[in-house]
Amino acid sequence: MAIGDQLRSLNWRDPGSLPPLVKLMCMLGALVVVLIAAYVSDWSSQLEEFDTGTATEQTLKQDYKTKKNQSINLIAYERQYKEVDITFGAMLRQLPNRQQVEALLVEINQAGLQRGLQFESFKPGTETVRDFYAELPISIKVTGNYHDIGGFASDLAQLSRIVTLNNLSIMPNSDGTLSLESTARTYRYLDEEEAAAQRKALAAAKAKR
Repeated sequence: MAIGDQLRSLNWRDPGSLPPLVKLMCMLGALVVVLIAAYVSDWSSQLEEFDTGTATEQTLKQDYKTKKNQSINLIAYERQYKEVDITFGAMLRQLPNRQQVEALLVEINQAGLQRGLQFESFKPGTETVRDFYAELPISIKVTGNYHDIGGFASDLAQLSRIVTLNNLSIMPNSDGTLSLESTARTYRYLDEEEAAAQRKALAAAKAKR
């Protein structure tokens, strides 16, 4: 008997009388239908949510790693900032204010006199204002022996304030002495009023660009 005839001969109104194989096939078919219906009605959206959640998790993990690295770098930056601030403060203390510049000029002059040098010229020039400090050039010409001139240069380097010698020129004299010509440069920090004026000038210059 053909399979089609066998199926037609079955009593579908009495499932209990169906052969075991047919019952099994019916159960499998029903299970497949239920799974398909469940997937269409609910599981597909849940799978999409799962995929979205997985992508979000990866993004959050990456954000966490990025912020963790930023936090570590921030600690290092804060440490470096404190070190720079301390160094800057120490350097700033080496700069005189406007009232202390005159005393510094006297110190420079005394350093030469104590070495037995003869000042032929000692002329402070015009200040050049920078961001937070002013630079003061001093034209110096002194006469003396080699060791005294060298000692004078060393004394300037050891002053509590910053003084540098630039454009050095040493020439022999007919009496066996030497003449040193140089531009000494010292620096002072700007007071609040001067600093405010400098910031205003810089802002105006940037605005014109």
